[in-house]
Parts: sequence; C-alpha cells; structure tokens
Amino acid sequence: MPPTGEATAACERVIRTLQAEERVPAVAAAVVRSDRPAWSFALGDAGGGVPARPETQFRIGSVTKTFTAILVLQLRDAGMLDLDDQIDAHLELPAHGQLTIRSILNHTSGLQREPWGNVWDTLDVPDDTRLLEEVAKAEAVLSPRRRWHYSNLGFALLGHLVSAKTGAAWADVLQDRLLDPLGLSDTTVQAREDAAQGYLVDVYSDHARPEPHFDLRGAAAAAQLWSTADDMARWALFLAKPNPAVLARSTLEEMYEPVVVTDPVNWHTGWGLGLQAAPQGSGADRAVDIGHNGAMPGFLAGVWCRRGVEIGAAVLGSSGTAAGIMAAPHKLISESLTHDPVRVDPWRIGDPAPREYAGILGRWWSEGSEFVFRWTKGHLEARAASAVAAAPPAIFAFEAPDLFRTVSGREAGERLEVFRAADGSVDYMRWATYKFTRTQETYG
Repeated sequence: MPPTGEATAACERVIRTLQAEERVPAVAAAVVRSDRPAWSFALGDAGGGVPARPETQFRIGSVTKTFTAILVLQLRDAGMLDLDDQIDAHLELPAHGQLTIRSILNHTSGLQREPWGNVWDTLDVPDDTRLLEEVAKAEAVLSPRRRWHYSNLGFALLGHLVSAKTGAAWADVLQDRLLDPLGLSDTTVQAREDAAQGYLVDVYSDHARPEPHFDLRGAAAAAQLWSTADDMARWALFLAKPNPAVLARSTLEEMYEPVVVTDPVNWHTGWGLGLQAAPQGSGADRAVDIGHNGAMPGFLAGVWCRRGVEIGAAVLGSSGTAAGIMAAPHKLISESLTHDPVRVDPWRIGDPAPREYAGILGRWWSEGSEFVFRWTKGHLEARAASAVAAAPPAIFAFEAPDLFRTVSGREAGERLEVFRAADGSVDYMRWATYKFTRTQETYG
C-alpha cells in the first residue's frame, strides 16, 4: 500500500520549512516503513548549482558510531569479547587500557573528547599508528562511570578494537559485516565525486562558505562515513527491525536501554550502547526514538527509528549550523504515523493457557498497585494497569513447574514464582521477590 497523500505532503512540508527557515543549502530526507513503500525528498543546491537529489551523498558524521557499536556487539555475540572486559585485553594501548568496552560504548569512560592535539584547528588527524601511540598523551578528564562525557577518541579506539579482533581494517569489516549484507551500497568511507558540498552559512547574510572535506584517518570509526537519505532511513529501519542474520533482536534491545543521561539537569536524552534514546510526546502518547545525530564541518545528520514501531527516518543537510536537521527525523516519524497510521493486524483466535496456569491470569496487586497477567501468542505476559500503551509488557518464559523467568520488559531477568493452596489453586505469586495477591494487602 503506498503512503497516503496527506502523509507525503506533511513530510515534504517539514523538509521545505526546515530548508527555508534554517537556510540549508541542500537537504535530503527519507522515511522507510515495513508496511509502506519508502518516501524520499530532496531540495536545494548540492554544490556548483547541481540540484540535490535523494541519491546525493552527505557526510553523516557521528552516525558512523552506530555502525561501529554494532560491529562490537557482533563480536560480543560471537564470544570474541565481553563488554566488561578492559579494552587492553584485546587491543594493545600505551595508556587507558583499563577502561571497559562497555564504558566506551556508552560514553562513561571519562576519556577526553578528541584525539590528542588540536585536530579541529589543524585538521591534522593522526593515522592509525599515530593515534594509538598518542593515546598516551590523552587525558582521563573524569573518573570512569561518573557521568556521560562524549568521546570521539573512545569510538576511534573501538574501531581499532574491531580491527584487532578480526585481523582486518575497520572499513573492510564494516563493508563485509554490515554494508554488503544490508544492501547499503550508497554508504561509503570515502565520498563519491558527486557528493554534496558542506557549508558554513553566514549568520547575518545569505552567503555560505564551503567547509573543507578531510579524512578522519585513525579516527574513522567515530565519524567518517558518507551516505544518502535513502540508505540512512533503511539503516534506521534496521535499528527498529534488525535482520537476524546480521544482529539478534535481543542484542539490539540491549543497545537501546539508556544507562546514563546526557544532561544532569535536562533529562531528555539517554545513552545506551552506542545508541541515543530520545523520549517523544507525553502521557498516553509517550514514545521513544532510537538513533544518533551526526556533525562534521558543513554537515549535520539525524537518523532515527521509533522503538516498537517498524519505521525509520533520516534527514541529511549541507549546513553545519542548522540544528533543525537533527530534530526533523522525529517530526517525519510523527507526521508519517499521524497521517498514515500503522496497519492494524487482525486478532486471531489462539490456544488457551495451559490448564495448570489458567489461575495466574487476570488482575493482581503488589505494593498497592494493580497488574494484569495475560496469556497471549503462546506466552505469559504482564503489565501495570496504569502503563501507557507504548510501554512494552513483561514477557515470561517457562523455567520449571510454577517458576517463570522474565525475559523482557519490566523486571527483566527476575523470577516469577507461583504458590498454591492445598487444593492446587493459585494462592499468590512472587515476582522479583514482591508478593502478588488478588486483593490489596499491606506489607508483611
């Protein structure tokens, strides 16, 4: 089914408004859904009077980190490393080897932001050998795990970790493990000849000065990639609906979970394992977008999906100052879903709950709050009666007679124990050691 005219018109207006109001020389955008054909749109001057097209390449900057993070998680899933390993267990470093892989992925390592030296002044980015040697000159600006502190240097080291564990260059591993399997043929380490020119748009006039394009060399794994809006929207959809041959859904959901907030005052954006989590809306309309923004001289990018919905959006622009580029994917997702809602699959009759567990179903109380347990799609699940619609239920797996394990959602990993009366009926339950009863009860 094609996207509705209302949805495409609303999305196009988001991009036209962005381009005009924030004076972006060239912008390209795309929305990809699993239940609709893709939508893409571009306008502006990509450089030298060449019109921007959906196929135009832009630099995506730190969106590159999402690829590097997934390569690291692939190695973890293959048993080649543990996220709580010190990085020097796998990569020889002259300093900071005690930092864990996990802390680097979620930017809590405390490592300084950039490689040693004033790389953004000089544009003298070290090659692989020099970057690793100069780690000895880099500072630990915070103690590990104290707070979020963004580190391009940290992700550069993760790229070298990938290379050390596979015996191949980061770019080659990226091509072999992600770009080729997912068909992202327009995503490249080096720009194509027809790639967009990036600009610094003058704040007080309509003049725009071209920014230099340069190679990140030894720090490539942090921000080197170039891509198109179509490719990046498809990548965003992969972050919502992974190809199991490339990455397990359980691994991706692990990457989603925010473990630290980026701002201790404005708790709006959280950080998981290489992915940002940005809440959208409020109340019953609350949702969470997952993705990453990117910035390089003359370019900004936003690549996001919506958790629990099979939709991805990307907006790429050739201005280094138009912050609305990074907000626009969230607007595109909202407009697409508002004007063209997700298809509602029909409910189908299923099997009943196993007879011995039918007594679990229904309403229970714990800590003064009400919960509802259901048997659906062949498994037991539960959710708070007050939970918003977007909140995923807790899902349980059978482990032993009268014992379940929470495999996802609330209290993931905890046990659910069933206790029976003398006649065999379910008397009460304990979930994560908290007692669940059919009526409200006081503690003890």
